[in-house]
Amino acid sequence: MSKVYLKDIAKNLNLSKTAVSLVLNNKGDENKISQETQRRIIAYAKEHNYVPNQLARSLSRGKSETIGLIVPNISDSFYAKIAGRIEERAKQMGYTVLFSSSNENPVKESWLIQAMQNRQVDGLIIASTQKNHDDIEMLKQIEFPFVLIDRHYPEIETNYVIVDNYGGIKSVTEHLFAMGRKRIGFITIVSDLEAMRQRLKGYQDTVEQGGSPQDQVFVECLAQDQYQQRMEGVIRTMVKSPNKVDALIFATHYLAHEGLRALKKLRVKIPEEVAVMSFSEMSAFDLVDPPISSVMLPMQEIGNAAVDILVDEMDGTHAVQAHEKRRILDTELLVRQSCGNTT
Repeated sequence: MSKVYLKDIAKNLNLSKTAVSLVLNNKGDENKISQETQRRIIAYAKEHNYVPNQLARSLSRGKSETIGLIVPNISDSFYAKIAGRIEERAKQMGYTVLFSSSNENPVKESWLIQAMQNRQVDGLIIASTQKNHDDIEMLKQIEFPFVLIDRHYPEIETNYVIVDNYGGIKSVTEHLFAMGRKRIGFITIVSDLEAMRQRLKGYQDTVEQGGSPQDQVFVECLAQDQYQQRMEGVIRTMVKSPNKVDALIFATHYLAHEGLRALKKLRVKIPEEVAVMSFSEMSAFDLVDPPISSVMLPMQEIGNAAVDILVDEMDGTHAVQAHEKRRILDTELLVRQSCGNTT
């Protein structure tokens, strides 16, 4: 069956395109179009499987019904799962999503923000590099709807959905102490991201509060572009030296993935020689032997909240209270065999 357009309905029913458009957009009553005419239009549209021209519909409403999503790396499992949830939630609310990756490049992120606006998206969800203060301030000044996820700018008042990075690492470190581990190492990356700073601080504060002397705070910070090459050497130093650790916390899942590879190569027994924990989960963590303990992040909740806040901003309904547009979500500690006894 060939497509039937609005003009075809108007021609075949001997009506104006304006009248047909008003009825199909649920504006027949307010424009005093008779019930009989409305019934004829709707019946004809259903009978001939009329599908509205989305572009024309969007232009008439002054909206594209599209959301732009900018993340550091869409292929990363963490962002891929959040993106999937955002897409599903947006679909439920009548929006489609344009995906893009900044590759942690602030220049590319800035270009993407402009490109998305040029594509007439109605709003943006951004996991920022945290190096684009000017672009974020610009979006605020022109009152363009946006929500930051995972990362935010503490010095700029914006809508955001993040997780409790400090509390998540604190719970991990406290659990390892409770399991009898006394020399806990922490492997992270060199980063200006607030999330990574909070994870490091959560570890340092908990170790110091636990009464460990300063010389038992074991931290290794690896450059983002060198962690794969350096991981084996770092692990060897931390678990094989006389001053070795008996537990390791990885600040993010991709560091844990590379760390596990190094531990296996070095024939380090988990958890007998060293307990292992990761901040954020990978799907393979429950498949390796032993399964890896991790901090679970509420990815579905992040996606749902981001879309809900953004749609509220775009619609201007203010159904979501101002304080609820800045959300810090709790994490969950998932303890598996990599920490030892799980009773």
